[in-house]
Amino acid sequence: MPENILFPHHPSLKEALPVYAGIAEVSNRIFTRLNEHSEGSWKYIDVSEPFMQLHTHLLDMMKKGQLDFETLAFIYEARPQGKITNAADDLHSGNLAIETTFENRVIYFPGHDVAISQLSFYTHSETSWPEFQCYAKSPDAAFLFLQAMDELLRQMLMDNITFLVDTEEGVRRRNFSTQAIIERSEVMLEESVKKDIFRSIDEFFKDDGHFFRNYGIPYKRGILLYGSPGNGKTTLVKSITGSTEAPVVYWQITEYTNSATIQEVFSIVSRLAPAILVIEDIDSMPDYTRSVFLNTLDGTQAREGLFVIGTTNYPEKIDPALINRAGRFDRAYEIPSPSQKLRKAYLQKLDIKNIFSDAELADMASRTKGLSISQLNELYMSSALNWHYDGDSAYLKRIEELQLQNKRTERNDWQETESYIGF
Repeated sequence: MPENILFPHHPSLKEALPVYAGIAEVSNRIFTRLNEHSEGSWKYIDVSEPFMQLHTHLLDMMKKGQLDFETLAFIYEARPQGKITNAADDLHSGNLAIETTFENRVIYFPGHDVAISQLSFYTHSETSWPEFQCYAKSPDAAFLFLQAMDELLRQMLMDNITFLVDTEEGVRRRNFSTQAIIERSEVMLEESVKKDIFRSIDEFFKDDGHFFRNYGIPYKRGILLYGSPGNGKTTLVKSITGSTEAPVVYWQITEYTNSATIQEVFSIVSRLAPAILVIEDIDSMPDYTRSVFLNTLDGTQAREGLFVIGTTNYPEKIDPALINRAGRFDRAYEIPSPSQKLRKAYLQKLDIKNIFSDAELADMASRTKGLSISQLNELYMSSALNWHYDGDSAYLKRIEELQLQNKRTERNDWQETESYIGF
């Protein structure tokens, strides 16, 4: 009989505790199967809180062959013994795949001598919701397993970007391979600002934050990037995340963002620390979550080892409490429309076919005040297209059209135009 167990597995439980007896019978059969595979004193260890944020990544590692596992048994014959899902995000794509799952299985990890299952318990009156069960020979063994999984996950995410989206059902996670790295030299920004931002990010992750500990500074940092759309905030963020040796998590705030999803996101990211958390369009944070979000940003434990990057196209909508208190967002950087010098440099960089003379590039730069980086791209593309077909770039006309487009956007008088897009 196990020591210090007042109600061990025994047939008498059916009379003394009839409801508990059904749960005990399921557990007893699982323990018997585990002992047949690896003899020892198996125990049920509650890891529900950390495992809720880990299990989808764990399944991904298993699917990719990065974590050895065995299915020791299926638990209920009348429950699923396999799962087929749509392989693509588009549910109508028709791409099917056989999915690995913990549901109704006892999955054993031989490298750690730990097992996981997801099962429901049946009683006379009701059925419990499926819950994760962790089996190990001691709490220490389960603890070491979770630590090893966190480190494996962190290493895996070095080559991936994790997207977290708040949905009606909670936080949805997707992992994508990193795209081609955007070189820091490609970021069109004043050199002093670029230097300040990249120096800050590099020092944060250098030698596991040695600078912060050496100077007695809390190991957390936040910067806010603001400015009109199309001026390179996303490019800057991609350059930061692509050139930094750290896990990267993008968090998409939606109308479903609430206190629970805020806590879940920071719980996920803090386990990957040191890491980067990118919150794009931070002004879309629902008002009713304001206090929880601010308190989370203030929390030392929730922010330890996190470099938080917030972006917004509408700084006037940002809660002043985000940037008026140190420790939330330490610095706010405006990403303005490019200066004349930057406009010329950017157009010159685009002009790999030497369509324009230096004098024309200078003229284009002087005439394009207020145009964004994305509009300069459009200017070059449409001018190159004209040049390719007609032998004339007609850049002056295109600049006039883009400037007029900006004025209409500012006045919001699109209906006055004589031409229409779409219907």
